[in-house]
Amino acid sequence: MSEKKLLIVDGMALLFRGFFATSFTGNYMLNSKGVPRNGLFGFLNYFTDAIHTFDPSHVICCWDMGSKTFRNEMYDGYKANRSAAPEELIPQFDLAKEMVEAFQVPNIGVVGYEADDCIGTLAKQLQNEYQVIIVSGDQDLLQLVDEQIQVAIMKKGTGNYDVFSNDNFYEKKQLSPKQIIDLKGLMGDSADNYPGIKGVGEKTAIKLLKEFETIDRMLEERSSLTKGMQKKLEQYEEDLTISRKLAEILTEVPLDFSAETAVWKNDHDQIVRYLQEELEFHNTDRWLKKLSKELA
Repeated sequence: MSEKKLLIVDGMALLFRGFFATSFTGNYMLNSKGVPRNGLFGFLNYFTDAIHTFDPSHVICCWDMGSKTFRNEMYDGYKANRSAAPEELIPQFDLAKEMVEAFQVPNIGVVGYEADDCIGTLAKQLQNEYQVIIVSGDQDLLQLVDEQIQVAIMKKGTGNYDVFSNDNFYEKKQLSPKQIIDLKGLMGDSADNYPGIKGVGEKTAIKLLKEFETIDRMLEERSSLTKGMQKKLEQYEEDLTISRKLAEILTEVPLDFSAETAVWKNDHDQIVRYLQEELEFHNTDRWLKKLSKELA
C-alpha cells in the first residue's frame, strides 16, 4: 500500500450538509455585506476535520458544474424532482471554491459531468500511486471502493465516519462494490428520480444479486425467477436498463490533472488572511487547531 495518502473531498456534499445543519434555525451568519456564510462555516468544520482525521499528503475538492449533465440527456426525469437551491446558499458556492483555493487545494469540476464522475475518474487514475480516501455523505460513491480506494461516509456530527474498504465492504453491505451499480439499477433512486423496477426494494435487490451476481446474468436466467418477478422484468426492463446506466459513476471524465498541484501545504498565514479578511471569520483557531499536526 502506498504511503502517500490522497484525500478527495466531495465539495457539494460538505457545503450542502453545512448549510442545512444550520439553516433550519434561520441563522445564515450574514457578514457585514449581508452575504450568508453558514454553509461555509459548516464546510470548514467538515473539511478541516477530514484533513485532521485522515492526515493526507495531497488534497483535492470536486464540484458539480451546473445542474445539467449527460445523465439529463439520457433520461429527462433525472433529478427533476429536486427543488432549486435556497437563495441563501447560492452565493456560497463560489465563495466555497475561493476558500478551497485559499487552502491551496485544487477545485475540480467539468461541465456536463457530476462531481461524482470527477471523483471516480481521479480515484481510478491515482489509485496506483496513492492511497485514495473519498469523503462524502453520498453512498453512490461506494461503487468506487477498490484496492487503495476507500470511501468515508460522513455520519451525524463532526468527526464521525463509516469507512468502507475492500477488506470490510462485504461485511458491511453483503455485496461487492461493483454490485452497488446493479443494486441501484434494480431499486432505482427516489432522490435522483430514476425508477428501477417498481416494487423492488433493497432487501429483494440484495437477494437477487446474491443469487445471480449481476443484472445481466439475472436477465439471462430469468426463467428461474418467480412468475411475479418475471412479469416485473417484462414490464420494467426498459426502466431497469436506464436506471443501471444512470447509477454508474463515469471514471473516464476528460480532465487534465497533475497530482503535484494537490500537495497539502497547510499555509496557516494565507488561510487565516482569507478567512478573516474575505469571509470575516475572526475566530479561526477552531479550524487551525485541527490542522496543527499536519504537514507544513
